[in-house]
Amino acid sequence: MLSTAEIGIDLGTANILIYSKTKGIVLNEPSVVAIDVNTKQVVAVGTEAKQMVGKTPQNIIPIRPLKDGVIADYDVTAQMLKEFLKKVSKKIGMSMRKPIVVVCTPSGSTTVERRAIHNAVTSYGAKQVHLIEEPVAAAIGSDLPVDEPVANVVVDIGGGTSEVGIISFGGVVSCNSVRTGGDKMDEEIIHHIRKKYNILIGERTAENVKMEIGYAHPNHKEETMEIRGRDMVSGLPKTVVITSTEIHYALKESLDSILETIRATLENCPPELSGDIVDHGIVLTGGGALLRGMQEWLSNELIVPVHLAPNPLESVAIGTGRALKMINKLQKAAK
Repeated sequence: MLSTAEIGIDLGTANILIYSKTKGIVLNEPSVVAIDVNTKQVVAVGTEAKQMVGKTPQNIIPIRPLKDGVIADYDVTAQMLKEFLKKVSKKIGMSMRKPIVVVCTPSGSTTVERRAIHNAVTSYGAKQVHLIEEPVAAAIGSDLPVDEPVANVVVDIGGGTSEVGIISFGGVVSCNSVRTGGDKMDEEIIHHIRKKYNILIGERTAENVKMEIGYAHPNHKEETMEIRGRDMVSGLPKTVVITSTEIHYALKESLDSILETIRATLENCPPELSGDIVDHGIVLTGGGALLRGMQEWLSNELIVPVHLAPNPLESVAIGTGRALKMINKLQKAAK
């Protein structure tokens, strides 16, 4: 019982995943916290808090303390981690006192943002905290040969950021991150429906639209979906039917900025590694990789093979957990 718990945390803008060395993924919940404004107490975290988004009384507000992959509200993040780690220790049946933690940070994050992540985890009482870059974690979690001298290209489309990294020999050769991800796509859908139909819809409805009829590829079999929202003219609830083609055009801007980021990263790639990319292709991870037609569309645009990771949503968390074994090697490469 005295062995130190070793865990990997994927601090995502949309979801937080915790990986334990012994049990695999032990927690996968939305990174949302509901807080009572008057007492500043945490009312709910995770799935429970996400169900409250857009449906709470005035004294309770659901907060997403992580924006664009980095900490926006430090105190709330620390409280949220505390609650989640309590849940995990109940699940594992082992106390999480002084764990060794590996956390991933977006590749474009500043020193201050990294320090905030480090401190939030340390404040819980972690014995050691190692930070690794998100593309590296995603590559390890996607079963790529990270420590070999071949180019591993990972595109991780998360909630707040999309990261593109070329990894070779355990380190990042070239990487770019753009603060466009699933959340930005939801916003574009809300904006489009407001502009075209004069109807206000909430974040959860927008996310459902994206999952049900969102397509990355312009040529697809058209689908329709009924959505309900508030009419901005009469103020009454109203139902409209929208098509997958118009949603594709609403998402086009976000998708193009992700494509540009991939192109920019490939342009900075050493020529020797470019040859590998043509053979091995690109691996997609993150929730955004599940958008329909994403693989085909990227493959057509970049003219290189595009593969989907075995478990896109959990790759980064699995990678942080596996990185525990090779952390010394990875940190040498990072220095």
